[in-house]
Amino acid sequence: SFTVKADKSYSFDSVIIATGGKSYPKTGSDGSGYRLAMKLGHKITELKPSLVPVVTKENLYDLSGLTLKNVRLTVTHNGDTVYTEQGEMLLTHFGVSGPLVLSASAHMRGDIRQYRMFIDLKPALDDATLDARLIADLTKYSQRDFVNSLSDLLPQKLIDPVIRQSRIDPRKKSNAVTREERAALRDALKKFPLTPVSFRPIDEAIITSGGVEVSGLHTKTMMSKTVPGLFFAGEVIDVDAYTGGYNLQIAFSTGVAAGQSAAQYVLAKDDTSV
Repeated sequence: SFTVKADKSYSFDSVIIATGGKSYPKTGSDGSGYRLAMKLGHKITELKPSLVPVVTKENLYDLSGLTLKNVRLTVTHNGDTVYTEQGEMLLTHFGVSGPLVLSASAHMRGDIRQYRMFIDLKPALDDATLDARLIADLTKYSQRDFVNSLSDLLPQKLIDPVIRQSRIDPRKKSNAVTREERAALRDALKKFPLTPVSFRPIDEAIITSGGVEVSGLHTKTMMSKTVPGLFFAGEVIDVDAYTGGYNLQIAFSTGVAAGQSAAQYVLAKDDTSV
């Protein structure tokens, strides 16, 4: 049996630790389950935020609140692609957030400063098709300054950052933009770069990565291998997944397994005591 000592003592035949991770501390998910598990002899893998917004080196304050829809986000590590997906993301005063970024954060392990992020603002257009579109827009607004020729292509807030990335003189007449400059503009649209410097704090993360080592549990029953009658369920365990209901499924599945197994453990113990 287990005894909990505080103002009162309680004894139990079995205990389920389902205290959550360290995300959303206002709900009571403050990491206390990890301390309990450690006191009972369980190893805890490093706790990190996952499915979390990313702080970038680039100052995006002027773009704060801008939602980018149907864009492709690619994350690289030492030149190798570790994540690429099309969808929606949000530009904020500190960096980037939204579904694409939250999912990407799950792939960014170790030193986040070793990663690079690139936004394809026009993923539906290949280079040739995009170049044709640029020619059409520059021709349409041939007598305007270059900075005033991209309103059909981009949200107003994005025009200046894209032009800065392309290094084209914004006051140059549109009909004077060269083929080489058009290629630079195309690159800025297809691979707009961002430099991650850190994750937002873990209390802003959707889930916690890390926790009670799975190797210390009987995974069919979720019972501890070292403390009979002790079970674990949910985010306190070192198991996490993408956004989209997968982490809820982990919580539900481990909760059912732990609950049923704990009940069976108590019944079996009662049977042997008769």
